Amino acid sequence: MPVWRVSAAVSLAALAAAAFLLLLPLGRCQSFGGVGLAPAQVLAPSLWQLNDAVDNVTQSLFPIVKARFGFCVGDAQKDWDRTFNYSGNMDFMENCAATTPDVTGRLCTAAEVRLYFDSFVESGGSTNYMKPNKNCNSSSWVSGCEPGWASSVPDNENVDLRDSENLPSRNLNSKPCCAGFYCPYGITCMIHCFLSSSCDANSEKQNITIFGALVMAALVLWLLIIYNFSDRILSHRERRRAKSRETAAKVAREAAQARERWKAAKNIAVDIQRQISRTISRKRSNKLPVGPASTSEIEEIGVPCHVAQPSELNYSDNAGGHPSEKNPKKNSTKGIHKHTRTQIFKYAYGEIEKEKVQHQERKNLTFSGVISMATKTQARTRPVIEIAFKDLTIVLKTNKKQLLRSVTGKLTPGHVTAIMGPSGAGKTTFLNALAGKLSGCQTTGLVLVNGKVQPIQSYKKIIGFVPQDDIVHGNLTVEENLWFSANCRLSAKMSKADRVLIVERNIESLGLQSIRNSLVGTVEKRGISGGQRKRVNVGLEMVMEPSLLLLDEPTSGLDSSSSLLLMRALRREALEGVNISMVVHQPSYTLFNMFDDLILLAKGGLVAYQGPVKKVEDYFAGLEIKVPDRVNPPDYFIDILEGMVKLNTSWGLKSSQLPVLWMLHNGYTVPPDMQNELNSVAPFRTNSSEDGSVEESVVADDVWGNVKGALEEKKEHLENIFPKFKDLADRRTPSKLYQYKYYLGRVSKQRLREATAQAVDYLILGLAGVCLGILAKSSNDSNLGAAGYTYTIIAVSLLGQIGALRSFSLEKLQYLRERRSGISSLAYFLARDTVDHFNTVVKPVVYLSMFYFFSAPRSTFADNYIILLALVYCVTGIGYTFAICFQPGSAQLWSALLPVVLTLMATQRRGSQILANICYPKWALEAFLIANAKRYSGVWLITRCGVLQNFHYDINHFGRCLTVLFLYGFLFRCIAFLCLVLLNKK
Repeated sequence: MPVWRVSAAVSLAALAAAAFLLLLPLGRCQSFGGVGLAPAQVLAPSLWQLNDAVDNVTQSLFPIVKARFGFCVGDAQKDWDRTFNYSGNMDFMENCAATTPDVTGRLCTAAEVRLYFDSFVESGGSTNYMKPNKNCNSSSWVSGCEPGWASSVPDNENVDLRDSENLPSRNLNSKPCCAGFYCPYGITCMIHCFLSSSCDANSEKQNITIFGALVMAALVLWLLIIYNFSDRILSHRERRRAKSRETAAKVAREAAQARERWKAAKNIAVDIQRQISRTISRKRSNKLPVGPASTSEIEEIGVPCHVAQPSELNYSDNAGGHPSEKNPKKNSTKGIHKHTRTQIFKYAYGEIEKEKVQHQERKNLTFSGVISMATKTQARTRPVIEIAFKDLTIVLKTNKKQLLRSVTGKLTPGHVTAIMGPSGAGKTTFLNALAGKLSGCQTTGLVLVNGKVQPIQSYKKIIGFVPQDDIVHGNLTVEENLWFSANCRLSAKMSKADRVLIVERNIESLGLQSIRNSLVGTVEKRGISGGQRKRVNVGLEMVMEPSLLLLDEPTSGLDSSSSLLLMRALRREALEGVNISMVVHQPSYTLFNMFDDLILLAKGGLVAYQGPVKKVEDYFAGLEIKVPDRVNPPDYFIDILEGMVKLNTSWGLKSSQLPVLWMLHNGYTVPPDMQNELNSVAPFRTNSSEDGSVEESVVADDVWGNVKGALEEKKEHLENIFPKFKDLADRRTPSKLYQYKYYLGRVSKQRLREATAQAVDYLILGLAGVCLGILAKSSNDSNLGAAGYTYTIIAVSLLGQIGALRSFSLEKLQYLRERRSGISSLAYFLARDTVDHFNTVVKPVVYLSMFYFFSAPRSTFADNYIILLALVYCVTGIGYTFAICFQPGSAQLWSALLPVVLTLMATQRRGSQILANICYPKWALEAFLIANAKRYSGVWLITRCGVLQNFHYDINHFGRCLTVLFLYGFLFRCIAFLCLVLLNKK
């Protein structure tokens, strides 16, 4: 038998026997042999004397109890009073003495009490014939407090109640136990029932059950309200905004039409005035007496006597119109400082209508229009970025494969450059190199930004990069996606009105007006079309007012009309000085002519042409390469570079020689390993470096090269995460606190639109509470509810971690795009964690309302709630870590296995406890058992101490357990955030 059980049995038996004997009337029950008890009226005063005597004697026992049983007895005085202090009500003793005169002969001696406690403690509470009284601890007193019998001793046998060695023989006059006593199985004597906490009615459990049912009903009602009205709240807000926007657009259009009518009337008046002037001049030349033109003469010709001025029309800047031409700066400043939603929209749409008029003037240029454009002074608000590159070569560090080779050229502000070439020519690699997004590659050559050797990452805040994949948030509307990008990436000093103007302008130019309030959609839920999604993908970068805009295949998958619409929007951006470069596949002839420059890449990452689009056909014509009739030039050139078209030249030109010809044409240095191509292109050779020598290639060890390349790639990735570049963009974006605010609003909308998934989570959690409550109810008292709480930890951990996976698993690509554009990772993480605190608070209520309804544990609802709150907070942090570090499938597998494995390790009672202390289920289970054990007193003190000793728990460590759980949650959140920052897309 284990040592702890022997020690606990002996010590507790001695303590219980002493307590039991001290409760007997002093001076009358030292020994008996059929001796009758004094009348009831004499017994009552003796009980009051007994109570005072017990208090004096037990004070000396408390230090011993605290020293030996401090792990299960928190307050010895409190537990003693709850068990043995009958000073408030001693009627049961009087009643028992009245019905059973020989009550003292039926009381258990110290030896019988010790036998009972030894038997129970040694068996760990599993014996079938001696166990604590369940009826006494679960309902109320009945006759005998438990069905049992007590027998008296023979008259000739003298028994000392303090005798702890000899068991008396009991076989006479058996009667049921008195109320307030119980007779254990296997012993035909009576032991005092322990006090009220053990034998009172189950009113507290019933109150908790009713409270849980009410909480569950209220929670279901609340979730139904949120589920039914979440979309309505968002849609109502959007309807209000749409109403203000439509009103403002209507006013702006009316104002623009009034302005156009006034201009038309003014032009008519000017023309008529010129006719009159010419008529008068002819009269004077004929020496006719000419006087000033009368009003009647003018009226006869048809000149109106009065031309309405803009101030007289139904138009004003305050109503949302355009600033007048006489003082545009003053009036535009007035429009910027509007604060109400309607005023802001009026200002924005007024500016948009004005830009449309200016665009039409540029389209239909006249001499007067040119003069008007030349005289207008518009302050440039965007800085200019010009990129020049010379001998740009990119090689993979792992296998030394060349992706780009000797690329030389320039990207000019205000131009739209097309990057074309066959598949595998390095178009996307070239675009990533210009954006500073390459990793795992060795880059040589020279890249100049505005004529200076500066890292392109220094201008990250004013560079827009549109990826090939449409990485947008599917559970947000088109407008919400654009607004988030604008809020986080535009200048913090920009006014609200200017931001509205930028967003509305881009929605208008990209043709997204009709779908602005439509969800983008996901794979599971249908949203907007693919072409519209592509334009939203481009709009995310256009709304941040970039100076350099790089686009990777923005027209792929678009029809001709959508591609033209996108190109017109990009052309308008180029008019503001934006440097635009884009990879494009098979553009139409109309679309091709809308580009300013062309970079044509051949296989191997070599340049076959770089220059104006208008000169590309002339250049290839000089090489005897002419585009056939009815063939699209870009398609024909790509087919040549792909090797699908055989060249018919007089000197046998091959497509692989086109990059060398381009180098010779521009006087660039030909790489040494391409010198053998010089002789074959001698007729077109102009300038080249003839004295080239091929260097001997050294074959390095492949394994070492791969390892070294991987290490260097990781180093570059860390340098990109923690950049040391100086910010040269001259744009101060919103602080982390404001970005946290924008993220908080966005995540809240996403959660409202995911109400169905949240409701399913709560439903599963409630069903788990029902099932586990039924399983735990049968074993609540025998092991302090350890089995039910073990199942609870596994279930809550599993459901909590799987629910936390959705916070980060589904938006990795969106996060990577936002992080690389300069948006704060800390704001992103804290916002999602803050919104998830709603689940952290609600999930314990959902589970406990059902678990309490079916299991009704002794611990209070508040104690169970705070433990589950700490547990959910802990497992949510673990779920974050899995979601960020693993793919969705692996993360779900880890979330399912980890709670089970850690719980099994935490409940192992053998071996070292160091490993168990590392597992979070150990601290959760200890907190649950401590909260439950505090409610067990009286005879259950033995059960309490036995179970706590068996699990190596301490009743005083409740606060420590909660602290450890919360610390685990905080630690795993820190680990998750660190992994999020170091995350690298493969």
